[in-house]
Amino acid sequence: MSQKVVIVGAGPGGGSIVARTLSAKLPTAQITLINPLPYAISRPTLPRMTVSDGNNLIETALIPFDKLFTSPNGTFVQGVVESIRADKKGGLVVLTDGQQFAYDVLVLAPGSIWEGPLEFPTDAKAVPAFVDASRAKFKKAQKIVLVGGGAVGVEYAGEIKDIWPGKEVTIVHGDAGIMNSTYSASFRKGLEKGLGARGINLILNDYVDEIPAPGPTTVTTRRGHVIDADLVISARGPRPRTEFIAKSLGADSLDERNQIKVKPTLQLSEHPDIFAVGDAINTVEQKQVMKASAHAALVAGNIVAYLAGKSLKEYKGSSEIIVVTNGKNGGRAYFGILWGITLGDWFARLVKSKTLLVSLSRGSMGY
Repeated sequence: MSQKVVIVGAGPGGGSIVARTLSAKLPTAQITLINPLPYAISRPTLPRMTVSDGNNLIETALIPFDKLFTSPNGTFVQGVVESIRADKKGGLVVLTDGQQFAYDVLVLAPGSIWEGPLEFPTDAKAVPAFVDASRAKFKKAQKIVLVGGGAVGVEYAGEIKDIWPGKEVTIVHGDAGIMNSTYSASFRKGLEKGLGARGINLILNDYVDEIPAPGPTTVTTRRGHVIDADLVISARGPRPRTEFIAKSLGADSLDERNQIKVKPTLQLSEHPDIFAVGDAINTVEQKQVMKASAHAALVAGNIVAYLAGKSLKEYKGSSEIIVVTNGKNGGRAYFGILWGITLGDWFARLVKSKTLLVSLSRGSMGY
């Protein structure tokens, strides 16, 4: 009987890479990939996709699974997972529509729950209207407040200024500088300088506790700043999409931040036949597509070893590397090696700002 591997979640940096790799490495196994939407979303494109209609990203950055598997052993199933029934060895994944899929090995890559224009509907038919509505809100608004000054907030600000340089854009961020202390002061100051050069207002060490509905309003921050706005967008960090895991495997499968607790081999401690990758796991590092890709490569190799009864490798982490765009022609890069190397607009433009890595995402999925 062929071995069954079920993968829940299909981000192009996580679950999809595991599925594609195992399709080649385990040609006699049955590989099942489950995802709510019939495509993977290249998330670095979303600030541009949801702000401007002057691009083809809704056609190119929502990547179907028809070329993902390299062998006929792979199957894509569109659906939402309701629960996991884990036995001592193997188990079942149950979807909300009642379908059940047995597994010998399970991979959890559920990703995150975002807010605002980053949280796409799970109904594919609703996605085009969702994107159109987001673009319309940005087009109509004249005074825009972005709540959160991590990479998402910075990139939204840059995209808005590319299209409408005269609009008033304000970022409210809860730290003393843009981004967070993972990155060097020079990198963070460089980003702030680039934002300031475009007329983007920064309010640091402050918070907006409630996101109002679109329309003319005033936003009062926790420290008393009053900002006129007609569109307030949450660019805050996401929450792990792990509620179904806690219900199925117990609350002790998650940490205090609702992230999946994993061993260095990226297995769950109480379930050696369940692995996890991506944003939702509790590795101490920044949550990025690049990190998810590293998890996926390790887990794919470890699954092959696990099924063969061989020893598994441990995830050692990696240097912090990030490229943050400031529109199509600017941005800044950080490499957490040596003293912390920072590169400016020219490098960001070369590697990410113009293309948003779409061809790389598509290539990883067989396109």
